[in-house]
Amino acid sequence: MADTQDVFVAGDAETGHEATKLAREGLYDVLLLDISMPDRSGIDVLKQIKKEAPDIAVLMLSMHREDQYAIRSLKSGASGYLNKQSAPAELVVAIREVIAGRKYISTALAQELANQVGGNHQTSLHETLSDREYQTMTMIASGKCVSDIAIELNLSVKTVSMYRARLLQKMKLKNNAELMHYAMKNKLVD
Repeated sequence: MADTQDVFVAGDAETGHEATKLAREGLYDVLLLDISMPDRSGIDVLKQIKKEAPDIAVLMLSMHREDQYAIRSLKSGASGYLNKQSAPAELVVAIREVIAGRKYISTALAQELANQVGGNHQTSLHETLSDREYQTMTMIASGKCVSDIAIELNLSVKTVSMYRARLLQKMKLKNNAELMHYAMKNKLVD
């Protein structure tokens, strides 16, 4: 690893709370942040970190495909987005890019963005959802019930039900079965 002497791990966090605490310390050039965290959504943690420590570069690292969360992450203040499957090959390059003050996106995401800028791109219904509505949708589409989602997101069942109702309305869907069908058709769940 002679070519990576400029990159080293200076801290580790298991939860969103711990990651936010590390960011507050201000000792890091780059924070690698997962979309899926045990206590909070990585997007929520990202937004909080960018409020409290706006100068820290945050590179989102996720098992989710880029077309699911990359644009949401970048809009929320991330300096880059990397899928865990491509991470080993691209991680050091991505870290160096964001340390240099640039954004990092993979070739696949760059192609997706280029396609969206084309003249006839129509916004998909799921792209109109808030981050929490989108997260709720993908969890429901993965087969989780409202009470399990509430526990996982540390929200009340009533709040998750409200997100579910809003996303169904925005997407003009009637029930979870239609939501699951939409998510599978649009490859939003694995």
